[in-house]
Amino acid sequence: MPLDTPAKPDIVASVCPHDCPSACALEVERIDRNTIGRVRGAASNGYTAGVICAKVARYAERVHHPDRLLRPLLRVGPKGSDQFREIAWDEALDRVAGGFAEAAARHGPETVWPYYFAGTMGLVNRDGINRLRNVMGYSGQDANICTTVVKSGWIAGSGRVGGPNPLEMAESDLIIMWGGNPVSTQVNVMTHVTRARKERGARFVVVDPYRTPTADAADEHVMVRPGTDGAVACAIMHVLFRDGLADRDYLARYTDGAAELEAHLRTRSPDWAEAISGVPAAQIEALASLYGRTDRAFIRLGYGFARSRNGPMQVHAVASIAAVGGKWKHRGGGAMWKVDGFYKVDKTLIEATDRVRPGTRVLDMSRIGPVLTGEDAVVRQGPPVTAMLVQNTNPAAVAPDTHRVLKGFNRDDLFLAVHEQFLTETARHADVVLPATTFLEHADIYTAGGHPHLEVHDAVIDPPGECRSNHRLLNDLLRRLGGEHPAMDMTEAELVDATLLRSGYPGFAEMVERKWLDVAPSFEEQHFLNGFPTRSGRFEFAADWAAVGPLGAGVPALPDHVDIIDRATAERPYRMVTAPARNYLNTSFTETPTSRRREGRPVVMVHPETAAGLGFGDGDRVRLGNAQGRWCCTPGSSTGCSRPR
Repeated sequence: MPLDTPAKPDIVASVCPHDCPSACALEVERIDRNTIGRVRGAASNGYTAGVICAKVARYAERVHHPDRLLRPLLRVGPKGSDQFREIAWDEALDRVAGGFAEAAARHGPETVWPYYFAGTMGLVNRDGINRLRNVMGYSGQDANICTTVVKSGWIAGSGRVGGPNPLEMAESDLIIMWGGNPVSTQVNVMTHVTRARKERGARFVVVDPYRTPTADAADEHVMVRPGTDGAVACAIMHVLFRDGLADRDYLARYTDGAAELEAHLRTRSPDWAEAISGVPAAQIEALASLYGRTDRAFIRLGYGFARSRNGPMQVHAVASIAAVGGKWKHRGGGAMWKVDGFYKVDKTLIEATDRVRPGTRVLDMSRIGPVLTGEDAVVRQGPPVTAMLVQNTNPAAVAPDTHRVLKGFNRDDLFLAVHEQFLTETARHADVVLPATTFLEHADIYTAGGHPHLEVHDAVIDPPGECRSNHRLLNDLLRRLGGEHPAMDMTEAELVDATLLRSGYPGFAEMVERKWLDVAPSFEEQHFLNGFPTRSGRFEFAADWAAVGPLGAGVPALPDHVDIIDRATAERPYRMVTAPARNYLNTSFTETPTSRRREGRPVVMVHPETAAGLGFGDGDRVRLGNAQGRWCCTPGSSTGCSRPR
């Protein structure tokens, strides 16, 4: 080979760690131990099928970005001022451990609140922060910001998270994507939808409040008003019962409360639903008829329901359609939100669940603003939060009630440490910023919501600069704080190995060689043909919402339109749908040049008739606002409001 011929890159297996149900199996070009090239989907993985989203395909832009944090930083100016100086790791760790110890000595350990979410979905580097929490007795976290709403609605009927294998969509004759936009957020879903359409002539229907890219790709778009999906679901079931399309045998064998549901739905006609949802009655009639006459009808539920207060009730109503139609008994039929209930991973070592201290308070992560300002009811019963470690999330930008979040972060008495890859909005308010690895620079283990493959990978390249993994940082802090736990002396690979073996799976080395393991149970279990894990052993049409939470008291048990959504008023007559951007994932990828170029500046879409009535058109700057705050937007700028309307 000539000396000037570039070496062919190694192809190394990995797993996408980002906050997406797909957890795609990856093939990464490794140019050397410090450099990657292109990232591709693993063609041999049945779910990924060689397809990944464009933002992960160009991951080299992110891992080699010039703005990566490479060394610890100490704040030397006001919070949020971006004034930092580099410090050594020993000093950084001493300051963080000292800040936590000082706070705990003054107020007790619950004053420290480790805060995290899904910046990585790797179990070791996402959930390991709970090991620090449990060993030291710090405040707990209810990690509910986007999953609890949908999960509560799903298990209200079926009893557990699970459902048909998502690969079965390729064998369906009708696929209804309800409350999701997979073209932008989970492209692998579209791979299997496309197969069903091409090979079986399947019809693809999307239920969504606005015309998303997925709706553009569908055969039919059901444009429902935000928060009114339950009305449409009830009307569909009304038609199934009315027209003899309900599966009476299935209802008798597998469901509880069918007679009460049928009687309840007699007044929930398509005309009733149209008045609430805006969906034409004729469209509901036609969709219900098609659904009732199609055995292999697959309803895929998305996370859009989490954006409404009545989200659990909407999810329960939509899932009930599959039970009324008896679709779960057919391959390629039924309903599914996530399937990660199939995994049986023992996380005792990762999270130190055996060290949980009874009675330790649990704080709601979605209420971080009121928690930090002392307005939350739970935090007011104990010490204030005066020290935090934030990993895998950017609450200054993504948590609800931004003004309160920033007010809390700017408190002089709050010590904030942030472990990050970039200087995010949250990191800018930190006292100490610690540089973190990306998934390519450490080992981990993954479960998935969108498929039943358990996946493991090793590091592809070495960490740049002085970046440390979440796992290493947490163990370093525990040592300085005087904590003790077996995982403290393990590398990521050793912890993955021990966790796999405790869980009955092959060890780390074998799993790295295999890349993934299909853990899907039998068809009968996936489709609930052995019964549902509920009180009755059947799908339950009457939900016990009071058991879900205190706000569930008084909510109707049977599927219905539960009118607890934001209502239009004369002062605020519109509802803004804040849909995910195709080239960003929450606030990840907002720093990469291609994503920024493709997304452009923020704009707001308004119906032309509405815009004309308000006296503005394309390119005009407008002010959007409600009781929470105001924002100015135009196709030309995302800042300033010199010409508001």
